[in-house]
Amino acid sequence: MAGGPAISVETPLWRALSGYRLLSAGYAWLLFLTAYGAYDRAWVGAAYLGALLLWTLVTFRAVSSAERCPPRFLAADLVLGVAGVLLSPVADPGDAVAPTLPSIWVAGSVLAVSLKGGWRWGLLASVLVGAANLVEDGEFSGVTVQNAVLVCVAAITIGYVVEVARASERTLAKALRIEAATRERERLARDIHDSVLQVLAMVQRRGAAIGGEAAELGRLAGEQERALRALVSAEPAPGTAGGDTDLRAVLAGAAGADERVTYAGPGEPVTLPAPVATELAAAVAAALDNVRRHAGEAASAWILLEDEPDEVLVTVRDDGRGIPEGRLAAAEAEGRLGAALSIRGRLRDLGGDAEWVSLPGQGTEVELRLPKRPGGRDGGSGGT
Repeated sequence: MAGGPAISVETPLWRALSGYRLLSAGYAWLLFLTAYGAYDRAWVGAAYLGALLLWTLVTFRAVSSAERCPPRFLAADLVLGVAGVLLSPVADPGDAVAPTLPSIWVAGSVLAVSLKGGWRWGLLASVLVGAANLVEDGEFSGVTVQNAVLVCVAAITIGYVVEVARASERTLAKALRIEAATRERERLARDIHDSVLQVLAMVQRRGAAIGGEAAELGRLAGEQERALRALVSAEPAPGTAGGDTDLRAVLAGAAGADERVTYAGPGEPVTLPAPVATELAAAVAAALDNVRRHAGEAASAWILLEDEPDEVLVTVRDDGRGIPEGRLAAAEAEGRLGAALSIRGRLRDLGGDAEWVSLPGQGTEVELRLPKRPGGRDGGSGGT
């Protein structure tokens, strides 16, 4: 993003936790020094709190992000807090001092686990700390139980908030990637429109005007122009994932500038994964190429897109001279596999099928059926 690196939603929480650990370590020392004379074994408390303060200072920078807090560190941190709770009766056998040695510092260990692993791990850590406090208390007093419950609720809340924040960040990052890809596609589309498409259109027109071999070159240029138009117009439909494509735009691009080809489709987006839409558009392009080659110069063609509940149906129809009966099978036997590979082969690879209906002198109709669920068909019934 422009203007500097992005800051995660978690970052302020980790910074707050770092400050909390430092302040709570100081607070534990203050409580200890205030009640120093009441401890029977003050040296035990001093030794533990010295180790606690040293650990807090050494790990201050570590508790700044989830990446810097590996599970081993969090486990050691939690063990140090629980050990302090269980050592409290050793330093104060007569229970003359109410707070445990680490006091509220141990809650920071629980919150660190929640920030790193989410609310479930936070719940587990809070249960361990709560159990240690109940063992230390011995009487299961209401204050101890209440404190344990509060730590548990805080751990669950913080962990859940972090999980929601991470999911939101992933969604935002995905949206930004889609937006960036869309802008790049638009830029490429402008460049192609201003250069390549104009040149191909000019070659098509000049080739048709000159005739002969130049006419064939113009026809090929026209096919490439239509293919490029289909590519640059195949943008993700609104509300779909970045890998989905609106099939309407692809087929409209396949019709291109050929005035003999008419496209008709539904008003709502018909979305398919981009590779599937590309293969289906290639099969339609092959069917249109057969129309141009075999239907006659005056033949017109129509592309009809239908969005069925369980499948997508694309029909390519022409009013040309038609296909004699048995001609497709004979062409395949002769090794001319245009229809078999370019059309039916593509559809079968996608789990669909292609069927031809044709009568001599009455045109040809090619139906391309593609199930919306992969493997939704077991093949097709369309010819050889």
